[in-house]
Amino acid sequence: MKHVLSVASEAVPLVKTGGLADVVGALPAALAEQGWNMRVMIPAYRGILKKLKSPKKVWESANLYGGPARLMLGKAAGMEVLALVADHLFDRDGGPYSQDGKDYGDNAERFAALSFVAAEIAREGLGKWRPDLLHCHDWQTGLVPWYLRGSGIPTVITIHNIAFQGRFGRDKLAALGLQAWDFNRDGVEFWGDISTLKAGLVAANAITTVSPRYAEELMRGEFGLGLEGLLQMRAGDLHGILNGIDASVWNPEADPEITPFAANKMGGKSSNRKALEAEFDLDVPGPLAILISRLTSQKGIDLIAPALGPFLAAGGGLAVLGSGDGWAEHAMRELAAQNPGRVGVKIGYDEALSHRMFAGGDAVLVPSRFEPCGLTQLYGLRYGCLPVVAAVGGLADTVIGSSPATEAANASTGVVFHPVDDLALRQALMRLVTLYEDRKGWSAMQRRAMKTDWGWARSAERYAALYDQLCVQ
Repeated sequence: MKHVLSVASEAVPLVKTGGLADVVGALPAALAEQGWNMRVMIPAYRGILKKLKSPKKVWESANLYGGPARLMLGKAAGMEVLALVADHLFDRDGGPYSQDGKDYGDNAERFAALSFVAAEIAREGLGKWRPDLLHCHDWQTGLVPWYLRGSGIPTVITIHNIAFQGRFGRDKLAALGLQAWDFNRDGVEFWGDISTLKAGLVAANAITTVSPRYAEELMRGEFGLGLEGLLQMRAGDLHGILNGIDASVWNPEADPEITPFAANKMGGKSSNRKALEAEFDLDVPGPLAILISRLTSQKGIDLIAPALGPFLAAGGGLAVLGSGDGWAEHAMRELAAQNPGRVGVKIGYDEALSHRMFAGGDAVLVPSRFEPCGLTQLYGLRYGCLPVVAAVGGLADTVIGSSPATEAANASTGVVFHPVDDLALRQALMRLVTLYEDRKGWSAMQRRAMKTDWGWARSAERYAALYDQLCVQ
């Protein structure tokens, strides 16, 4: 079996702030079926070691970026984990990257340390275990390929969201183990700063991102955010590989949080909707839409209020779960206050509640301005909660929009709208009302959606094929 070291800042089930953690946590099991043994290396944030089964020390340093460090090998949910214990860097009260909404001032050093140790392990191995390849994720590990350039050890970097670029001042060069000659347009320099993401994109043997559509979008200025030129140059090394979902966790036939139901036996869907209306204090005669999201401009939250009026007037309702920017949370609360019984809002995040919302909702709204892959629409498909999505990134790759052509072919699985503005969303919601009124057609669309396979098998095959290609070059 071949070995790969996956280096990331978070991984389910140990620590999660977003979809990155889901991907990192899911890949080891999926790739094992393709003949690749994957170990996952993450920082040992506070409490992480307690979540590991039988951790043992496999590496140590007396001074890693200002303090002692050790690497602990253990298991979590069957996944082999290398946790980097460096209390001066990672043992903190806040989250992985920030506290009270403010980034840690030493984030550059914290994740450079993670990258440095990963590169060291790649060169030296851990006893008999030595990776054939390293797979890095986002800006936090972008320095791994840079540290390994010229070593002959193949590296892959995945862009989960190019909006996060790891930008730090030039004064951090020495602290990150970089030289003055690294700071140029063909190196780590990016508009006068260091960008650790750019470093990875320059140095990695291959670049992946989380959907084919997003890979194409990243070569355009409106999506590439200054890195589009570099990605155009590396187009031959850029691969769009869709994320998958864990079909055992997101399974309406066996989900412990809901009344179970199946595509060929939808009675439980009605029971879940009634329970969801009660939980949000709603009484909705028409389609019940849900919104489970970070409440930010990227997610199109500002489009909801201007688009919602006709949908509510036509009998629709909305249940919202999420947190984010203050203005967006306020806007959602205002919507609920202005539309009692038709709009319900819960600020925060609750994993169990999200399962109940997918099970009880008729449609899930994903009006993102950009969306590298998106998992929300995949969960919706799995639970017969039909996605209403903007035609961007992975949303466009995974939802077949209702149209005369797709209806004639019995192929549609949701509603896709473009451009990404409130008029298009308003029109999409009214299209949703029309579809819902055709109860036979609606049920058929739900069944099609639920039978769509968005598990990890196909994506794991593509990753394994890429790994194999890189290891024989």
